[in-house]
Amino acid sequence: MNEFRVSTDLGRLSVREVGDGRPVILWHSMFVDSHSWDRIVPDLAADHRLFLVDAPSAGGSDALERAVDIAECARAAERLVDDIRRRTGHDRVRWVGNAWGGHVGLDLAATRPDMIADLVAISAPTHPIGRGVRRKVRALLPLYRIIGARGPVLSAIEDTLFTERTRREDAEAMDMLHDSLSASGRSMIAAVETAILNRTDLGWAAARITAPVAFVTTDDRGEWTPEEARAVAVTMDDAVEITVSGARVIPALERPAATADAIRSFWAEVDRRPPARRPEREPEPSPTVS
Repeated sequence: MNEFRVSTDLGRLSVREVGDGRPVILWHSMFVDSHSWDRIVPDLAADHRLFLVDAPSAGGSDALERAVDIAECARAAERLVDDIRRRTGHDRVRWVGNAWGGHVGLDLAATRPDMIADLVAISAPTHPIGRGVRRKVRALLPLYRIIGARGPVLSAIEDTLFTERTRREDAEAMDMLHDSLSASGRSMIAAVETAILNRTDLGWAAARITAPVAFVTTDDRGEWTPEEARAVAVTMDDAVEITVSGARVIPALERPAATADAIRSFWAEVDRRPPARRPEREPEPSPTVS
């Protein structure tokens, strides 16, 4: 395994490299780090070269100095993709993102089609967060600043990410979450504001993307149902929805075999297609949201 850092406008991003083959970037969900992919790494790395990135304020990456938004995260991701293109000699990379990482991937695939070969967006709603979720997060953040990820704050995070069964029976998954929260400390607050409170409508991105997309959903995340994902997918150039049962927000942890199968099946379907010349497009900025 090779480890390195990539400098971006949001600080240095820590990256772990494993496997051999076509390059794949994996960007994780909120509150965890790149180790949340570890259970599916053996399956995916069998014939792909994986680049597991720690998002800002997570794992070994630098902490965010301020809250930003998905568009700024996607501009940092451009620097990451450029670095990996130089390392691998590939013009485009495969992108696999969970929640936060899925949203970054949607923006990047829409604005830099020259960079993304295909996209797997896991548990990544294209609509902005609802008022109820926003109120809950805003109510918990002041307590997070005072006591950190403990007590009711930790309970709320655990309940948001994992099913009751995982919380009760999967000590390894819970330890991974707790270790990530402990390592990031209160710097995670800026990431919460970035990836949750500042998450805006990404319908514009879905409408613009021409690369193949798989929306991987779960049957236990009420904010983004399989039906909602399918309704978006049918409006897009080339998108499908795949449901993983028995998981909430991070199926790679809760249902790793099913998640790996979903990703590999999507890749296999894309790879079976005859080569096609994809029209190049100048990079386009994300819409400005006031």
